[in-house]
Amino acid sequence: MKKVIVMAIALMASTMTFAAKSEAIKAITKSKDYAEAVQLVKQHLNELADNAEKAEAYNHLFELAMNKVSNETGTITENQMATQMGTGKVKPYDTLGLANAICDAIENVIECNKYDQLPNAKGKVRPQFEKNIARVWAVRSHLVNIGQEEARKGNNAGVLKYWGMFTDSAADPTFAAMDKTPEKEYAGQVAFFAGRYAFDAKDMARANKYFEIAKKDPTQKADAENFQLYAMRSNLKNHADSLAFVDQLKQMYANEPENEVIVDAINGMYEGLDKKAQNEFLDQHLAKFPNSFTALANKGLMAVNANNAEEGAKWLRKAAAAKPDNAVVYTYLGACLSVQAANENDIAKGKDLYRQAIEAFDKAKELDPNKQMANWGYNRYQAYYGLYGADDPKTKAAEADSK
Repeated sequence: MKKVIVMAIALMASTMTFAAKSEAIKAITKSKDYAEAVQLVKQHLNELADNAEKAEAYNHLFELAMNKVSNETGTITENQMATQMGTGKVKPYDTLGLANAICDAIENVIECNKYDQLPNAKGKVRPQFEKNIARVWAVRSHLVNIGQEEARKGNNAGVLKYWGMFTDSAADPTFAAMDKTPEKEYAGQVAFFAGRYAFDAKDMARANKYFEIAKKDPTQKADAENFQLYAMRSNLKNHADSLAFVDQLKQMYANEPENEVIVDAINGMYEGLDKKAQNEFLDQHLAKFPNSFTALANKGLMAVNANNAEEGAKWLRKAAAAKPDNAVVYTYLGACLSVQAANENDIAKGKDLYRQAIEAFDKAKELDPNKQMANWGYNRYQAYYGLYGADDPKTKAAEADSK
């Protein structure tokens, strides 16, 4: 009997050893002030007994942050009910305090979950705080609305913080099981604008991260790609940077060879670096994708810049056939044909070229009557003048349109 009692006492002592909490976790969980508790966690993190205590420490920070969230969202709910019922005044609430508390809660639930999924002192994985993930997920949408309010006020740092946290949390593995369907319609747009604000803050790493997320949304893909490439170009400081950027673009092109935005970006970089490489790239691309509007149009513009009107017209005709709603292409096509007509010694051939030029200019006018995309006016008048002469009513009308 004595032996059994001794073993029981030994077992109890062992259990008590495992159950005893460190002084560090006692100090942390005793604090009721969020800022103070944060400092205590930073100071004593390495003194915590095991992963379970570290999870508990971050859970305490999470709960303190969520207390603030609950207070402010409770006021919002009361205000909504008062407005609907017409029974009382609307109470003020701490908008930025709510947004910052949600951000704090998200950060801490991620840290808490990290340790909560690791073995405790006994080598067992026994998560205690998984329910908190859904709690903070339920209030994340406030970050979108408050970020929008701060954008109107010009608080760029706040917008980046709130929209950035909204985007970051959606991509974090901690929230992988959460239902993202309700925010599908606007999450890509939030990511895109978070990228723009990160660019304005000169944080290119975050900007690229958010643009990559935005590109997964089909409605935001083109805008995100265009701005991302603009941001990357604007960050180039020397020739070596430019060459490195071309290599980045080539990697992107390898993944999406049919992406016209990337094709145009590579063409634009080569234009200032290496005309021969530019032409070779466009030719190689057209060998694979003969109806690529971007490549066809840029081949035409290269010929225009080289004062080769005949070559320019050849490529611009193909570009117009690939994308018949582009006023700029028709304007340049008309200009090339007009130059050919003016240089033609055979009168009949010259008149026919002027007719073709007028067709192109008229199409440009139809597509862009207010000359917002292409200034077709004077060149069109010159084509009418070349075909019909100065006094023809059609030429007079074209002259009026040129002003």
